[in-house]
Amino acid sequence: MSEPIRAYLVANARYHDTDFARLELLKLLAEHPDIRTRVAEDFSDTAGIGDADLLITYTCDLRPTPPEETALRDFVAGGGRWVALHATNALLDIGRHGARFAPGCDTFMQTLGSRFIAHPPIEPYTVTIADPQHPLVAGIEPFEATDELYLCEYHGDIHPLLETRYVGSFEGYADNEWPRDDPRLVAYTHRVGSGEVLYITLGHCCGAHDMQPIQPVADVVRGSWENPTYLELLRRSLRWAMGTLGS
Repeated sequence: MSEPIRAYLVANARYHDTDFARLELLKLLAEHPDIRTRVAEDFSDTAGIGDADLLITYTCDLRPTPPEETALRDFVAGGGRWVALHATNALLDIGRHGARFAPGCDTFMQTLGSRFIAHPPIEPYTVTIADPQHPLVAGIEPFEATDELYLCEYHGDIHPLLETRYVGSFEGYADNEWPRDDPRLVAYTHRVGSGEVLYITLGHCCGAHDMQPIQPVADVVRGSWENPTYLELLRRSLRWAMGTLGS
């Protein structure tokens, strides 16, 4: 009798529709009858994370304590696979000059391989394939995403999978001038020790009340969650985390 695959899902994204994203991820996890999923709102259950076979996070401005940062790093370095989605790398301080990345949590960011800096207003952009041979993106054609385009700094052994381009300026963030035509990563893997992180920046969603107190009532946004290519990427991501992608 085979053992179940233990998944650990942390879903708690400020300024996002966490309820919607959590449900969608649980539906995708439920497509695999061997997976048993534990769900949490933070990283405090370090023992549970350490016992998991795979970790999925859909968070925003969720700041781990130093012991939690260490536990997350050790999970990956010890051979774990972490699927980090959308705003997991976004820790924000909001001041009179706009939002800017919060200092600290360096071990967390170094494990993820990136730190969110800013994003322009949501509008469609073209996503291209950086490594067409990688099984996570093999056979996927360039596609249009209507989502937040993440502008980040990167750390460590980054392997690009998906990318786009952006040059311009915008309001709302302290770091709002992006004049260089550099590739902006949409998905990558980041090796840490014996394990690996898969980061996908797509996946913004928002309900009517999720932008409070910044905005009393917001438009409902589903973005990439309505894009079949994004759902295919998520399905491949789970198989990658299970070690069955390509088998």
